[in-house]
Amino acid sequence: MAGMKIKKGDQVIVLSGKDKGKTGAVTEARPSDGTVLIEGINVSKRHTKPTKAGEKGGIVDKTMPLNASNVALVTPDGKPSRVGYKIKADGTKVRVLKRTGAELP
Repeated sequence: MAGMKIKKGDQVIVLSGKDKGKTGAVTEARPSDGTVLIEGINVSKRHTKPTKAGEKGGIVDKTMPLNASNVALVTPDGKPSRVGYKIKADGTKVRVLKRTGAELP
């Protein structure tokens, strides 16, 4: 993958899939896979066995990764936006929202 424009901590909206339209914060970005983990989104049930003595097994909710192409950053008014880059006058590179032109931290 050429590089992901979504980083940890970004507010994103899901564009496709069972959680389409939901928003959340990125908890983990995996550029090598091109996937992101978003808190409370794409949660599935995982059956786990107890591995150590005293540990309980059972059904655990686990957040599964989503492809980064299926999410977009959220503008302050709640709409999805693509991300671009801009080089400032002092030579620093910043991410910008394509919809509004606002800079991202």
